[in-house]
Amino acid sequence: MKADEGRPIRLGLIVGPTATGKSALAVELAERIGAEIVNADSRQLYLGMDIGTAKPTAEQRARAPHHLLDVCPPDQPLDAARFAALARCAIEDITRRGHPVIVCGGSGLYIKALLKGIFPGPAACPELRRQMLEESARYGPGYLHDRLREVDPVAAERIAAHDQTRLLRALEVFRLTGTPLSVYHERHGFAETRYETVTIGLNMERKQLYEEIDRRFDALMAVGFLDEVRTLLGRGYNFERAPLSTIGYRHLAAYLRGAMELIHAVEIAKRDTRRFAKRQLTWFRRDGQILWMTPEQARLRAPTLFSRFLTADRVGEIHTNHR
Repeated sequence: MKADEGRPIRLGLIVGPTATGKSALAVELAERIGAEIVNADSRQLYLGMDIGTAKPTAEQRARAPHHLLDVCPPDQPLDAARFAALARCAIEDITRRGHPVIVCGGSGLYIKALLKGIFPGPAACPELRRQMLEESARYGPGYLHDRLREVDPVAAERIAAHDQTRLLRALEVFRLTGTPLSVYHERHGFAETRYETVTIGLNMERKQLYEEIDRRFDALMAVGFLDEVRTLLGRGYNFERAPLSTIGYRHLAAYLRGAMELIHAVEIAKRDTRRFAKRQLTWFRRDGQILWMTPEQARLRAPTLFSRFLTADRVGEIHTNHR
């Protein structure tokens, strides 16, 4: 399925909150239409973060080729701009070899960077970041988020208080330029047209979603999530910084350090995952082109939808977004 000269590459996207079955659906679809999958989960990019990120299993990877899994170790954070560059290379390679492409994941910022580009902004300043990290260590949790709320409340509303990487970048942009990150984003407009897409968003009734999140966390614990965190701690990785400051990893690390009881760590991790799912939904619902389905509906409708869009010469009567 090679792209026509002069026409944007077509992508099928599967997005939505955590624990809705995106990876399973992507594998099923890829297997049926001969597609390859490009990961768009920002935490599945890292080596050793397998169980806690619900990374596709060896069996799933054997059923369909996957790209952008296990790209780098956890002490080498990979930002949205770098992800977008790697993803575009993977997409071009897959298309050149004649296969359809499915992009699957719940990291909205990374998907936006891939589809719409990202404003270049000032280069990172290691000295300034070091200074801000020292301030954060001195004044405690919440300090960076409080400072961002003062100078860029729009960005602070979108960035979680524990997302140190994005907080540092937003504060860095303001301190280097005097202009809030949110203003740069508004000016950029994200109007690039890189791909033709059809996007399925997986969701379910809120109570069911929260129950599924709790159930899945228990399942991850049962297959060795705690041992995975113990291993990463033993390798000397810093759980106060991204990507290991993410939900689940930082909670279990706190338990292993003796900062809280295991039952408490698990309950807080589940609570924070539910809150994260809510933020994911808020992000994706800004995109009016997403076709929202329950997992059951998607299993019935997605094969025909993706097959017609990704493998046919003409799109036909499909709700698409030219991005």
